[in-house]
Amino acid sequence: MKIVLHHNDLEHDMDFGSVVAVDTEALGLNPHRDRLCVVQLSSGDGVCHLVKFDGSSYEAPRLKRILNDKRVTKIFHFGRFDVAILSKYLGVDCSPLYCTKISSKLTRTYTDRHSLKDLCSALLGIELSKQEQTSDWGADTLTESQKIYAATDVLHLHALKEKLDAMLEREGRTELAQKCFEFLPTCADLDLKGWNVEMLFSHK
Repeated sequence: MKIVLHHNDLEHDMDFGSVVAVDTEALGLNPHRDRLCVVQLSSGDGVCHLVKFDGSSYEAPRLKRILNDKRVTKIFHFGRFDVAILSKYLGVDCSPLYCTKISSKLTRTYTDRHSLKDLCSALLGIELSKQEQTSDWGADTLTESQKIYAATDVLHLHALKEKLDAMLEREGRTELAQKCFEFLPTCADLDLKGWNVEMLFSHK
């Protein structure tokens, strides 16, 4: 695993190929309150690029170009949060996209364990440490353990997508999954505008 740290934007134009794994770290899980601190990207080659934001600027034209590129599929795990906070702070539309959590819930109906840690363990035989999940991502300097944690959140998404794609195909749910992925930006927009998405679709 190789980790490259950038500050406020990628240091130069980069090509992540047609599929890039993306994750974010923030000060919390409320995009209205908690600022975006780190964006992680990997092309699945064992290299992770971390873009750390100090909060002074979110211009990041090189990063935005990749996230807005309609020729590039962005892989997330629980994309609902990432898409929302990337939209709020960077003003990007991350479609087309893929969410490993949605794929897991559509295929692994025999379990209620769909976290990234659970997926890596069950499908790849890889045990992830989540020790730094609730650490201070807004600190001036990231610790080595924070960097490793952030990197591992994207380094396995390509392999998970391959496994989950086969399961979706096997169960005849590929098209259904794609429709869910296409709805994610709308879901994130509703979250940002204060709507309770679950209530919108409930009977009451």
